[in-house]
Amino acid sequence: MLKIYNTNIETNKKEEIKEFKKGSWINLVNPSESEIKRVCENVNIQEDFIRDALDYEEKARIDKEEEDDTILFVVDVPVIEKNEENDIYTTMPLGMIVVRDDFFITVSLRKNKIIEDFEKNKIKNFQTYKKTRFIFQILYLNSSYFLSYLKQINKETEIAEYILKNSMKNKELLKLLSLEKGLVYFTTSLKSNEIVMEKTMRGKIVKLYEDDEDILEDAITENRQAIEMAQIYSNILNGTMDAYASIISNNLNGVMKFLTSITIVLAVPTMISSFWGMNVGLPLQNNPYGFVVMILISVILTLGVTWWLKKKDMLN
Repeated sequence: MLKIYNTNIETNKKEEIKEFKKGSWINLVNPSESEIKRVCENVNIQEDFIRDALDYEEKARIDKEEEDDTILFVVDVPVIEKNEENDIYTTMPLGMIVVRDDFFITVSLRKNKIIEDFEKNKIKNFQTYKKTRFIFQILYLNSSYFLSYLKQINKETEIAEYILKNSMKNKELLKLLSLEKGLVYFTTSLKSNEIVMEKTMRGKIVKLYEDDEDILEDAITENRQAIEMAQIYSNILNGTMDAYASIISNNLNGVMKFLTSITIVLAVPTMISSFWGMNVGLPLQNNPYGFVVMILISVILTLGVTWWLKKKDMLN
């Protein structure tokens, strides 16, 4: 998908346009080959800049091409993937390309809330031609969404723990495992984003304006807070998973102990009936009350064994 936006200088409002106009914002979401070639031909950049940002395994980094005066920023943004059972928290790369003083390009594999907020005019003081501010606004909004998703993960963890307290279900354990994996992705991505922002803060990549520098500082602060939250939640979740693993193992041992005790109790009457079922001479075989006596003996021995096992805490 290819869309071009431009801020009208007279009205200061963003509008979608069809032509490649200087000062415009070009947004590419999972673009086709023809769209990539069209953009590269019209803005005069290498296709590698766009293709690198479309690599799902691409890490956060900055790449500057001196010849074309083009700068590529790649940062990781949080996304939620849906499956049949759980929401999966993960990250994907978002590319931001500054083409001289002419164009600003964003490239992503799929739609994300960060770019959608700009498209829906939810961001204040946003102009397509202010490229440095645009980058910093994206970085700040990205850090904010990381914090928001981390709070969601924490709430889902608490819900799963509450359910597990009442019933040990594989579904909830798998949910916790999925959340733990998401926290690992978030922590790794946040640390990579921090390196990009710190490098940008030095002022050697893009020109820093005094008004815009505050936005970048706020973005770095939010990102550091997100890193701390992700690490705390990850440590808590690791401890929780270890605790439930011990509980499950202990419950299994208890069940095995109980079943073993039941087997011993049932073995007593079975053993007695087996002895008196042999085709050999046995006591009480001619006694008219022999069967009743054997039943009473079996009951007494069974109760005795049960009492002994109960005393040894084997039937709890």
